Amino acid sequence: MRRLLAALVLALTVGSASAGVPFFVIADSSFDRYTADPTAADEQWMEAHYARMLAYSPYFDSRLAWFPNAWVYKDLYAIYVGSADATSHPDWILRDASGNRLYIPYACGDGTCPQYAADVGNPDFRAAWVGAARATLAAGYRGLFVDDVNLTLARVSDGNAEPVVPRDPRTAQPMTEGAWRGYMADFTAQIRSAFPAIEIVHNPLWFVGDADPSVQREIAAADWIMLERGVNDRGIVGGDGTYGFDTFLAHVDLIHRSGRSVAYAANARGQRQRAYGLAALLLLQNGDDMLANQQGGMPDQWWTGYDIGLGSPRGGRYAWAGVLRRDFDGGFVLVDPPGGPPLKVAFDTPCSDLRGHRRTGVSLRPASGAVFRCS
Repeated sequence: MRRLLAALVLALTVGSASAGVPFFVIADSSFDRYTADPTAADEQWMEAHYARMLAYSPYFDSRLAWFPNAWVYKDLYAIYVGSADATSHPDWILRDASGNRLYIPYACGDGTCPQYAADVGNPDFRAAWVGAARATLAAGYRGLFVDDVNLTLARVSDGNAEPVVPRDPRTAQPMTEGAWRGYMADFTAQIRSAFPAIEIVHNPLWFVGDADPSVQREIAAADWIMLERGVNDRGIVGGDGTYGFDTFLAHVDLIHRSGRSVAYAANARGQRQRAYGLAALLLLQNGDDMLANQQGGMPDQWWTGYDIGLGSPRGGRYAWAGVLRRDFDGGFVLVDPPGGPPLKVAFDTPCSDLRGHRRTGVSLRPASGAVFRCS
């Protein structure tokens, strides 16, 4: 493995990598094989190809010496079952009307889940959270990745992952959706105020509703908004409904208008899906937008499509021949949104696809994209 990575460093120069798309990697336990004992060449390759890593403390603390551009993971409202916080501060845990503890609906089974849902409106919980984050960041992390920024009560559940409305400790009444969103937005603003000089990334739900002031305050409290699965989310449909592609694009536009950037954590499998995620990134890219994808994004199976460089954009996206298009100094990208028919489009002049083949047109299925170099 280590020799293979060294060979890749020779094959892919830093110059070609810097011309590619801004890429970040989720360095969870499956990525440890690349960071456990890297050679100098391995480290150089990762520094050249990854703009950021989403890492986990304390494992990654010692790796900051060679990769300082790391965001450290912390969940916004998880209190882990069996932890000291769960034992010492039971009042921090949300409960239903009968006093039963509630959970974050993740990895649930046999009537329990690994994470209790914390009361994000509790000032003591917030202060302890900020203190723990400060201690972790002291290792030298560039930023803080905040998971589960879920501005909806649907992400509070019983032990069977069924949504349950918690009792609001401040009113002794069922918590309202508006109150939950307000507590969440207040907490993210407090975190931003506590750490004004570090990068902050939120992982929220994009379909909550852009008109909500709490959503807008949450976006303003981050530097990046991570959109999990990006356009490769199979739940995205055509149109402007709650889960519509047009709604997704409008949310990205809101993030950009707020002066924030997007980190697309794609879930693309296979080259067609990877091309769709890449084309969507380039179609929408603004500021410091980045892309991540496990398949094709690992050091020993890097997809050369991510090395593409099209130069500066000549404008924004626009409708063209039934698809969405964006032009660059060195080429263009096309995206066929979900929900429509397959399309064939022709080009005025031949251009090269991601495999280097000269093309005079392309056929696109719904929920697909293509990238072309014309220089």
